[in-house]
Amino acid sequence: MSGTLNNQSLKTGRSFDLGKMNLKQLWVAYLTYPTILLYFALVVASVVAAAHFFAGWGATLVSIVAVILVYPLAWYLLHRYVLHGRLLYKMKWTASLWKRIHFDHHQDPHLLDVLFGAPVTTLPTIAIITGPIGYLIGGWGAAATAFGTGVAITCIYEFFHCIQHLNYKPNAAWIQRMKARHVLHHFHDEDGNFGITSFVVDRLFGSYYLDAKARPRSPTVFNLGYDVQEAKRFPWVMKLTGSPPRDRPDGARTSTAKPSTQHAA
Repeated sequence: MSGTLNNQSLKTGRSFDLGKMNLKQLWVAYLTYPTILLYFALVVASVVAAAHFFAGWGATLVSIVAVILVYPLAWYLLHRYVLHGRLLYKMKWTASLWKRIHFDHHQDPHLLDVLFGAPVTTLPTIAIITGPIGYLIGGWGAAATAFGTGVAITCIYEFFHCIQHLNYKPNAAWIQRMKARHVLHHFHDEDGNFGITSFVVDRLFGSYYLDAKARPRSPTVFNLGYDVQEAKRFPWVMKLTGSPPRDRPDGARTSTAKPSTQHAA
């Protein structure tokens, strides 16, 4: 993985620039990343718990389907109204949370360390959304199934989210379309295309757009509205960053290694 190590994180001991990685390097980084390994372990633990408190095949299957249907809507609402909301940076005690969970990602979309959600925020959110659904369907066994399903979907989301920021063009047309819509969200207008693997909910809520011709470019696409003027009024994120908010992200970092141009089979 020569050339993928930049700005080492205190938490992981490493940092990966997706703008300088190929697909093989991503697989290695993804399958060894501590957050993903934790998610895998929790999926296994959920299966064990679901088997121990088995709710029956009917309740188990209904729990899985229910979470699959609810998850895109929950993600959309959180992404649009919380991650892209402006309330969290206006309060000192939530500024660092907002910075970590989304501002840093829009400031540098290629950085893997801030692309993955922090487990301290993602796991409680997944539990709050999926646990009650499963419990109402079939008690603790179905709740474990629902939670495990939510974590598994999160793993899928995270991988495809990496693909969308990777220096790589997929062969599969549906992945190309998915990636193109998400790139528009990061580089053209952030107030749309909030989905990751599906944009059905965007279509339902009127936030889907097909290409850059559909709407003008947003001046806040990289700073989410936290510009220099906002930073003067609410300085806590800027103080944590150590510099004023940027209107555009840095380019992919320089590297002595040249990424492969291979495509998916």
